Amino acid sequence: MCKKILILDDDADVLDMLSYFLSESGYEVHTLLRGEKVFEAIASFHPDLLLMDVMLTNMDGRLMRARLKSKPETKALPVILISVTGDVFEWYSPNGAPYDFLVKPFNLEDLLKKVELQLAA
Repeated sequence: MCKKILILDDDADVLDMLSYFLSESGYEVHTLLRGEKVFEAIASFHPDLLLMDVMLTNMDGRLMRARLKSKPETKALPVILISVTGDVFEWYSPNGAPYDFLVKPFNLEDLLKKVELQLAA
């Protein structure tokens, strides 16, 4: 059974590129352009990993991560945050720390390594 990855980003081009790359790498992928539906998508798709942009339209990925961490049904879901900012220390607040992160622009092979690491844990 292949692992499932939910990707949340407000840039359709980024979603297309990541979806194609991860699908070709053997993962089942579901994408979201808006974060308002993330809990519904998690409940229906049952992802093994969430790949999420930090700066979303009308939403902060760090705050979304904190909300996910606070709910029993999503607390253990690994999250990799993606951002154009490299200020890692800002991401590691107790309530919003991701399992991992990538700074845009990033190498797709680096992304794949991080995904594999999180899914192997």
